[in-house]
Amino acid sequence: MEGKMPAASDLERLYDDHAQALFAFLLNFTRSEEDTRDLLQELFIKLARRPELLADLRAPRAFLLRLGHNLAIDLIRRRAARGQAGDRLAAEPGALFAAAPDPDEQAFREVLSAALGELPPEQRAVVHLKLWEGLTFEAIAEALDIPLNTAASRYRYGLDKLRARLRPFYEEIK
Repeated sequence: MEGKMPAASDLERLYDDHAQALFAFLLNFTRSEEDTRDLLQELFIKLARRPELLADLRAPRAFLLRLGHNLAIDLIRRRAARGQAGDRLAAEPGALFAAAPDPDEQAFREVLSAALGELPPEQRAVVHLKLWEGLTFEAIAEALDIPLNTAASRYRYGLDKLRARLRPFYEEIK
């Protein structure tokens, strides 16, 4: 398979099966729809050019999440190297959640989106994978190429920060 392009149907299937989850994960990480679309495109171009990456793939979603995470980290590093603050990515308001018809629910979604944006990117990635993807800490550790205990602690610290940030909002609507 090395040197050959993967079958278009294989890439289409991977895209159809995982692009929505990858987009949500990358958007939560980059906080920019434009950057997220670019990273998703870069990821699938890389797979088309390097079909050997798809050989013997046991857990496609974990592999794609790791690949996407690495591309996002590279993007942040490139920007930092050019003198742009990487924190700008997290500060950009992202439309992480669809608009809600109920004003209270919409307000909660906006506060939650802002709170997620305040988390360090490493914690935000783990929280997203645990809460929105439902991955185990073992799968998160594999996807992000970090130790299992690191995944668990980043999740705990991230949740603690979210609780602290969301507590005043919760008290207000109670």
